[in-house]
Amino acid sequence: MKLPLSWIKDYVDIKISPEELAEKLTFAGLEVEQIDYIGVPAPQNAHASGDRPFLAWDRDKIFVGEILSVEQHPNADRLTLVNVAYGVAEPIKMVTGAPNIQVGGSGYKVALALEGSRLFDGHQDGWKLMILKKSKIRGIESGSMVCSEKELGLSDEHEGIILLPDDAPVGVPLVDYLGDMVFDIQINPNMARCASVIGIAREVAALTGETLRPVPQKVVAKGAPIAGQVDIVIGEPTLNPRFTAALLKNTTIKPSPFWLQRRLLLAGMRPISNIVDVTNYVMLEVGQPLHAFDYDKLVARAAGSPTISTRLAKSGEELETLDGVKRKLDPFTILVCDTKGSLSIGGIMGGAESEVDANTKNVLLEAAAWEFINIRQTMAAQKLASEAGYRFSRGVHPSQAKVGLLRAIELMRELGGGEIAKGIIDRYPNKPKKVVVDLPVTEVKRQLGVELSAKQITKYLESLEFQVEPDRRRRTADRKKRSAVSGQRSQILRVTAPDHRLDIEGTHDLIEEIARMYGYENIPISRMNDELPPQRANVELEQDELLRDLLIEAGLQDVITYRFTTAEREALLTLPGSARPAIPAREYVCIENPISADRSALRQSLLPNLLDLTAANLRYRPRVAAFELGPVFWHPSTGAGRLDDMLLPRESATEQPEDKEIRLPLERRRLGVVLTGPRDEISWLGGDAKPVDFYDLKGVVESLVSGLHLANASFTPSDNPMFHPGRGAVLKIGDTEVGVFGELHPLVRERFDLPAQIITVGEFDVDALFAQSTTNYKVQALSRYPSIAQDLALIVDENVSAERVQSLIVQTGGNLLARAVLFDVYRGDQIPKGKKSLAYALTFQAADRTLSDADASKVREKIIARLKREIDAELRGG
Repeated sequence: MKLPLSWIKDYVDIKISPEELAEKLTFAGLEVEQIDYIGVPAPQNAHASGDRPFLAWDRDKIFVGEILSVEQHPNADRLTLVNVAYGVAEPIKMVTGAPNIQVGGSGYKVALALEGSRLFDGHQDGWKLMILKKSKIRGIESGSMVCSEKELGLSDEHEGIILLPDDAPVGVPLVDYLGDMVFDIQINPNMARCASVIGIAREVAALTGETLRPVPQKVVAKGAPIAGQVDIVIGEPTLNPRFTAALLKNTTIKPSPFWLQRRLLLAGMRPISNIVDVTNYVMLEVGQPLHAFDYDKLVARAAGSPTISTRLAKSGEELETLDGVKRKLDPFTILVCDTKGSLSIGGIMGGAESEVDANTKNVLLEAAAWEFINIRQTMAAQKLASEAGYRFSRGVHPSQAKVGLLRAIELMRELGGGEIAKGIIDRYPNKPKKVVVDLPVTEVKRQLGVELSAKQITKYLESLEFQVEPDRRRRTADRKKRSAVSGQRSQILRVTAPDHRLDIEGTHDLIEEIARMYGYENIPISRMNDELPPQRANVELEQDELLRDLLIEAGLQDVITYRFTTAEREALLTLPGSARPAIPAREYVCIENPISADRSALRQSLLPNLLDLTAANLRYRPRVAAFELGPVFWHPSTGAGRLDDMLLPRESATEQPEDKEIRLPLERRRLGVVLTGPRDEISWLGGDAKPVDFYDLKGVVESLVSGLHLANASFTPSDNPMFHPGRGAVLKIGDTEVGVFGELHPLVRERFDLPAQIITVGEFDVDALFAQSTTNYKVQALSRYPSIAQDLALIVDENVSAERVQSLIVQTGGNLLARAVLFDVYRGDQIPKGKKSLAYALTFQAADRTLSDADASKVREKIIARLKREIDAELRGG
């Protein structure tokens, strides 16, 4: 949020430097990200934002001037000669090409720069500084200049000169009239109360010990009473706890005065007209958003005195908002309406049918309060952001409504004329209760480690407008209790929070305020007085860390994606016409107030968001090797199912509460893996540029099986439709299915906007993996004796898996078979139809002796015999 320092000074005196003030605000939780110096000298260490350097206007060379006359240049049709006074005895004459002054005119107030002034060059692109020098322009000598906004560094505008208000004081250095400093302050959600000039000024007053001046509330109302001219009915008091309105008649729509436009521009808002500008100005000043209706349009719609009401949107209801968009309204959207229909989306944006325009004469001004969660929900659903919505979504107390209303309606009268109707309409059915907190003085030291007296604590809190008094309700015996920390009598302060402090709930909030005012930087480092809690093992955390270590060692990167998705997004894993879905049809856990429309449900699989992450990364790099450890969620009504159906939960990992009416979602830990691109990162050392495939991912899975010491692991084909046919597998530990992995089907790949390359993915049930893992395992010593290598080439039926063959080889080889590795798979003319050739490299080695060739051959023959007996395998070429 950008605010000029001069505006803050309207409400509090500032006697310290802007840089010191910025430091105090930052340490108090309001980070000043940037100070823009407008015409005033900037410190040497100040950094300008963007490519525009700071420009200090010379006090002895740049003034407020007044044009006494405008004459035509004798040698140029587009140039004029102006005679400018600036407070000295003689005015000076100069040449200008400004199109916004007319020959024969006079009385223009301008920014005058004398010879030697430092300015930006208004005729060149960018921001190039120059020194103003005397020169001849079409035969006329001219050494001074009337300046445009660009030449002074105010904006990019350079076509015309700046025309100052009629009351601008001639002869005053321009820096004293227009110079300013703009604070760019980061307003975090916990500091939402400070999203206004008065909010920042309140903090400044507390931090510097100055007095905060109140917002003007005087209203000159001479019109007929508002009662009978308009009525207000609140239909949803929970969502709209207060609604106030005032009426201004016979006003004139025109541009706002220079001072108001300038403040809006410095704050980053565009001036429109006096009435609209006042609503924005007061919103920035007080923090209360406002909305102005054309009263005559309301009267025409009602055919008489209008009645304004608030209600929820009806089914199918639509409204065209001020941004020109016709919006289909959700049933939870709160609306401001009349008898004909909706007028605005409450707290966010007005409607086009009742907006103020150039022909408006009578204005009905609204200042209301809205429930912040509902505002957030509506903004997200409508994808509609506004300055009003930003403030209401963070919380604005209903008491602010009247403050903003009175300030704005009087400003409108002052700037546009007209008469304010006597009285206001104020409907306030739900007045919030005051928040009262009992604060033990000793608790402040316990939490901050700083000894502060009740008097000091009271001073800090009262500077922030809290009401503080001793708690006289306590019995004398209670007040005489000794504090274990200080040994002094334990005193209780009864603290009442001001209305604007919606964030105050308990003692911890008050102690935070005390710490801010005392200064975080002043709190000394001290040892904690409380005893440390006993250390407790966190089994799930240790398991997650083990998985992360194993996968990072395998070359994968740990990532985190959103836990939110949509059913439609996850359905992309299943191709139309598939025999079964990749993710079985189950009820999703939906979010009542999603952050966006595409994050409206809790995920049931890690893979869709991982694939989105992969698509984003492949736009900038050729390779992705990543994994995610995180929960997936199912609706409590979910039953059991096949683990291969994207791993349905067999039981809930989250215990259900005893209250049967509250059923929490089922939550299970999952591991998702994605692998694509070249096998190695390419560098000057070389590397394998071949693309990864199913077997690379299988290797990662096998390293996981080994690292977790999973016994009896096996792989069987998967018919999950998201995988390329024949390139998907199920990981089983014994008879338990614990995960699926494979190469993504090309059509599924296209549905996720992935490039045409092999994408391998997998998803595993973490709880099932560790249920089969063991920490008790044997480690075999390395043999000191030489090994014997032999090959074994077999012909087997096409439907016999290599996994099955290898399992039989390992089982039969016993202790003398150290290793069996499949190194070749062949199908071709030399192999009968319906058959395939599998070639294995066998390594024989004994732990206690040197094996002979005869020993190895004997074991090899035993293996061949069993393969022949159980799967009808034949030796190739034998």
